[in-house]
Amino acid sequence: MTRRAGAHWPVTIGEAATLSRVSARMVRHYESLGLLPEVARTDSGYRQYTETDVHTLCFIRRARDLGFSMEEIAALLGLWQDRARASSQVKRIAQRHIEQLTQRIAALQGMRRSLQVLVDCCHGDARPECPILDELAT
Repeated sequence: MTRRAGAHWPVTIGEAATLSRVSARMVRHYESLGLLPEVARTDSGYRQYTETDVHTLCFIRRARDLGFSMEEIAALLGLWQDRARASSQVKRIAQRHIEQLTQRIAALQGMRRSLQVLVDCCHGDARPECPILDELAT
């Protein structure tokens, strides 16, 4: 997260989105989910984001990049903000996520193998017969 020279906190939603590399739409979504605390507003109703808010948005983006669910992110955010936390709680969430990823990867690899067999059986020529479509129709 880098600030452009001469800019001051707080920032608008557009600037917060740019700094955190999260769309403004997703910033509002994260607020609605309670992942980001309600932010201050100007007299005219514009949201004002602090450096801490933008740092939180970066945390959320990175957790999403790693595939954590919103529920997991909420738990991780709570632990991140709790300096009295036990790292074992964080590790347990991450290990459970690794197990879920391993299962999804195995399922995707199985789909890939099945599809590869079908592609290998298809002549891919001008004939109308197609084992791929036949398999999908069963």
